[in-house]
Amino acid sequence: MILIGIGSNISGPWGNSRQTVERALRELDRNQLSVVRPSRLLLSRPYGNTRQHPFVNAVVQIATHLPPEALLARLHAIEHLAGRRRVRHWGPRTLDLDLLDYHGLVRKARPTLPHPGIPDRLFVLVPIAEIAPRWLHPVQRRTAGAMMRRIAGARPGAEI
Repeated sequence: MILIGIGSNISGPWGNSRQTVERALRELDRNQLSVVRPSRLLLSRPYGNTRQHPFVNAVVQIATHLPPEALLARLHAIEHLAGRRRVRHWGPRTLDLDLLDYHGLVRKARPTLPHPGIPDRLFVLVPIAEIAPRWLHPVQRRTAGAMMRRIAGARPGAEI
């Protein structure tokens, strides 16, 4: 299973954040990539640098024959088309595409897999639990639902 996290909190050439995430889903369904199952969209508070607009987030399961490095390059190319400029870590962005999991592969090299932020981010765990309730974190061997319960009480955001 390959999982991609999607987020946007500022407008860009593809429109507002919601329009950008919707366009990103279409871009992830072409050129050797195929959308298997997208989550619903979630409006969530920013992570890290909290002094910015809320994010529109989603997670999508895709299929591809591209290896992780080529897939990451493709994700960065899509971000660039959406107007993404890497200016500030955890800063506002038109589009953020994160390779969350690639068939359970565990590695420290770029891209780091699974994405190290998964267990602490409700805006990732909630959509994963929706589209892949039996998915297991490749290192922790826990479902997204189990990881969510660990951080229960935190607000995941609102579906939009």
